[in-house]
Amino acid sequence: ENYLLGVGRADCTGPVAEIPLMGYANPDQVGGGLLMRLYSRAFIVADLDDCKRVVFVSADIGMVSQRLRLEVLKKLKSKYGDLYQQDNVILSGTHTHSGPGGYFQYTLFWITSKGLIRPSLNAIVNGIVKSIDIAHQNMKRGRLFINRGTVENSQINRSPFSYLENPASERSRYSSNTDKEMVMLKMVDGNGQELGLISWFAVHPVSMNNTNHLVNSDNMGYASYLFEQEKNKGMLPREGSFVAAFASSNLGDVSPNTKGPFCVNTGESCDNPQSTCPVGGATMCMAMGPGNDMFDSTRIIGQNIYMKARELYEKASQEVTGPLRSAHQWVNMSDVSVELNATHTVKTCKPALGHSFAAGTIDGVGAFNFTQGSVEGDPFWDEIRDQLLGEPSNETKTCHKPKPILFSTGEMTRPHPWHPDIVDVQIIAIGSLAIVAVPGEFTTMSGRRLREAVKREFDSHGMPRMDVVIAGLCNVYTHYITTYEEYQAQRYEAASTIYGPHTLSAYIQLYRGLARAIATNTVQDLSRGPEPPVFNIGNVTLVPPLTADRVPANKTFGDVLQEVRQQYRATEVAEVTFVGANPRNSAENAFEHNFLTVERHTSTSDSWQVVQNDASWDTRFYWTKGFLGRSNVTIEWHIPHGTEPGVYRIRYFGHYKKKQSNNHAVYIAFEGTSSAFEIT
Repeated sequence: ENYLLGVGRADCTGPVAEIPLMGYANPDQVGGGLLMRLYSRAFIVADLDDCKRVVFVSADIGMVSQRLRLEVLKKLKSKYGDLYQQDNVILSGTHTHSGPGGYFQYTLFWITSKGLIRPSLNAIVNGIVKSIDIAHQNMKRGRLFINRGTVENSQINRSPFSYLENPASERSRYSSNTDKEMVMLKMVDGNGQELGLISWFAVHPVSMNNTNHLVNSDNMGYASYLFEQEKNKGMLPREGSFVAAFASSNLGDVSPNTKGPFCVNTGESCDNPQSTCPVGGATMCMAMGPGNDMFDSTRIIGQNIYMKARELYEKASQEVTGPLRSAHQWVNMSDVSVELNATHTVKTCKPALGHSFAAGTIDGVGAFNFTQGSVEGDPFWDEIRDQLLGEPSNETKTCHKPKPILFSTGEMTRPHPWHPDIVDVQIIAIGSLAIVAVPGEFTTMSGRRLREAVKREFDSHGMPRMDVVIAGLCNVYTHYITTYEEYQAQRYEAASTIYGPHTLSAYIQLYRGLARAIATNTVQDLSRGPEPPVFNIGNVTLVPPLTADRVPANKTFGDVLQEVRQQYRATEVAEVTFVGANPRNSAENAFEHNFLTVERHTSTSDSWQVVQNDASWDTRFYWTKGFLGRSNVTIEWHIPHGTEPGVYRIRYFGHYKKKQSNNHAVYIAFEGTSSAFEIT
C-alpha cells in the first residue's frame, strides 16, 4: 500500500420543485420533479504517516460557486480544524444543466436563478460536507492506479468555426477538434477490495435539453449510476460503498449532441458560423443527440462513457506512487499582467459579457430577455435592470476588444458585485498525477495549451512524466476561457470569456507558477493572494413562498386520482397520479427524503420488497401545481427489459404544510399507494 484512502457519497439534490435549474440561463426552466438524485462524491488521499492529505470532490451540480466553496470550507474548519483547507480541497461540478440553481452570491447569477435560494445552497453545502465526512471516517490503506483511453461517438465541437481560428500548425498536431481522452484513477484497499474511481472526460452534460423540468445528473450522472449499480451488487441506487465519480474537464466547446445542429422547424442543418436558420434565425437552431428523445440520448451517451470507463478500470495496471502536494492562490483576475515574451506585456480586464452571451449555444438557445416585464415595479429588481442597461466605460470597451460588450458586469456593484474579481487557482499532485483545478469552462484548445504548459513546467524542474489532468468548474464560476485566437471570433464561448482576450495567457502564467512551486518544493513561498469577499445576503428570491397545501373536496393527501392499469409488460410505462403536496416541504424537512418506491410482492412471506426508488433511472416523479395550494404528483415507472414477472405496486411519500391556529406552520408526512398490478 502507498496511501490511506477514503471515499464517500452523499445526497445533495435539494428542492426539486419551483427552483430554476442552473445551466441554460432560461428562467422558465424551473424544477418540476425528479428523474435521478444528485450526489456529492468525495475522495481523500493521505500519505501513510498521515502528514499530508488531499481531497477531490465531484458534485452533480452545474458548477461550484464561490459562496458554496467558502461555506463548505468554513464547515470543514469548524469540524476538522486545519486538516481541510483551501489549498488541499478541490470542489468540482459535473456541469449538469438539470440541477437546482440559486447558490451564488454574485448578482449576475441571480437573474436566471431568481436570487439566492438558501434551501438550495444548504442542500449542496451539507451534501458535500457529508460526503467528505463519510470518506474521512472510512480511511483505509490502499493503492491507486491510473489509466487512459479514447472515448468514441460521444462528443462534437459545438463551435468548430472558432476552433479553426487557432493556428494551422497547432491544429495539425491533433487528430480531432475535441479531446477524446478519458483519464481514470482507480482506488483499491490493501485487501484488494474495490473502493471507487474518478474519471475525467471533456463533454457537456447537456443531453437533457432546456425543455426538461426533472432534476437529474445528465449523461455523466448516468455513467456514475451504471458503474455504482454494477459494483454495489444487489443494492438499491444510493446504497453501497463503491463510489464512481465522472468529473468534468475542458468541456467549454464540447457537446454530446452528436447529430449536430438542425433547424427545429425545417429539419435542415444549421452548422454555420452564426448557428442560424433561414426561418426563425438562431432561436430555431438546436443540436440533436443520438437518441429518439433527450432521455434516450442521455442513456446512450452515459452508457458510452460508462463502457469505456469500465474497460479502463478493469485493465488499470499503472500504479500511482509518490508524495502528495498541493498549491493554491487567490488572484484578482481583473488585474493580471501577463508577460507574453521579453518585450511584450498585456493585461486582463474587468469582467464583461459580450453580445453573443445572450444568444446561447446550439445546446440551449439564449433566453436572456430579462429586460422584459416579469418584475416591473419591484424596486430591487428595477435597479438591477437599470444597471443591465448601463454603458460600459471606455477603458473596459478597449480592454475587451474585439468583444462588443453587452453587460459590463465588472462595473456593476449594486446590491453586490455582479461577477467575481478574486478567483482560485489550484493544483493538487498525487504522485505523478497533477490535477489542475480550473474555475470555469476551458475550450478544447485552451485546455491543451494549459496541460502542455503545466507539464513542461514540471519537466523543467525535475518532475518528468507527470500525468496532467484538468478538473473543470472548480471553486468559483468564471464562465468560459477561450484561446486568444478563438476570442477574435466572438461566438458564445468567447463572449463569455469574462476577463478579456488574454484570460488564457494569464491562467497559463498562474498555473505554471503553481507547478513550479510544487516541483521545487517552494509552495510555502507562494503569496496567498487577496481573500474573496463574503457578501451579507438574506434570502433574496423571486421563488414563491411555501403556502399551505390543500386537497380537493372529499380527498386527502396521497389519495389516488388516476390509477395504474391491472397489467403491464416489460418496456411499458406504469403510471399513477396522487393528490400531492409541494415537494419543497420534504427537501426542507428531511435530509435524505425518498419520494417514491416500486415494490414487488413476495407471496411466501406476504410482504413487499422495494425494488426501485426515486434515485432509479427507470422512475420519474412529476409534480404539477394547481390552484389555491392544490397539486398533483404523477409517478412513472418505465419498466425495464428483464423485469421479473409478478405483482407490484408504486408508493409516494410526501409532506404537506399546515397552518396552525397560532400561525405557526407544521409539516406533516403522508403517503399514498397505488393498486397492485401484474407484470407478465
